[in-house]
Amino acid sequence: MVTLAAGERLARARALAAAVPDPEIPVVTLADLGILRSVEEEDGRVVVVLTPTYTGCPATQVIADDVRRALSDAGIADADVRLTLTPPWTTDWISADGRRKLREYGIAPPGGDAPAGSAVLRFVPRTRPAAAVESIDCPRCGSSDVERLSQYGSTPCKALYRCVACREPFDYFKPY
Repeated sequence: MVTLAAGERLARARALAAAVPDPEIPVVTLADLGILRSVEEEDGRVVVVLTPTYTGCPATQVIADDVRRALSDAGIADADVRLTLTPPWTTDWISADGRRKLREYGIAPPGGDAPAGSAVLRFVPRTRPAAAVESIDCPRCGSSDVERLSQYGSTPCKALYRCVACREPFDYFKPY
């Protein structure tokens, strides 16, 4: 058995956790969604910290179990997966690549991107003036002529829209 240096072990653990797919939207990873907050070592154990997309997310336990399984399968069986709600997750943490994957999958991502290589930490609620409502474009044809059908889509973090131009329904990942 090859023993990895602490830095290599953490880098490997981070890469493994980052690559775990979201169970509800399997085309995006935990890193794409920005819910992987940190991977560190504490008392000789790998500690992975995740922030769920919202406090009632039904996939939270599945995600934590999937991370544990990915690490264990790769020989990092002593990992501790922790959840934190502070700071609360924001859609600003979805990477540019994650937004692209969502769009290609047929889900309209929220507007705005976090700067490349950064972690946005927001400690106060985001407020949006009425005039700053973002444009929602159809992920299939690109038209901005859309209508909301329901405040909730396939999951509570998405709304259901329909494109007036191509008539196709689609989920919209609500900004938080």
